[in-house]
Amino acid sequence: MTARPTDPMDGFDNLVHSPNRLRVCALLDTTGEAEFAVIQEQLGLSASVLSKHAGALIEAGYVEQRKAVRDTRQRIWLRLTPQGRKAYHGHLAALRAIVGQ
Repeated sequence: MTARPTDPMDGFDNLVHSPNRLRVCALLDTTGEAEFAVIQEQLGLSASVLSKHAGALIEAGYVEQRKAVRDTRQRIWLRLTPQGRKAYHGHLAALRAIVGQ
């Protein structure tokens, strides 16, 4: 019995594929957790654009947010969930399969 070739689209995730969401996932994958303002600065995004993309990732269960007070101000930290990390890594694998290694 021969194995069926793997479809390069296996693991491709349309939600993660959006450039800004992909960048958010990449940053969170390497940092573990990051403050909203730091992500905004690192990626050069406006607060509203980052909020929109983070909201989509949170709604999908890919990102969790943690709120806390720091320096007398409410701060928000984001991190990938295990499901989000799996989706991100699966998406990267699909992209590599599509373009070849």
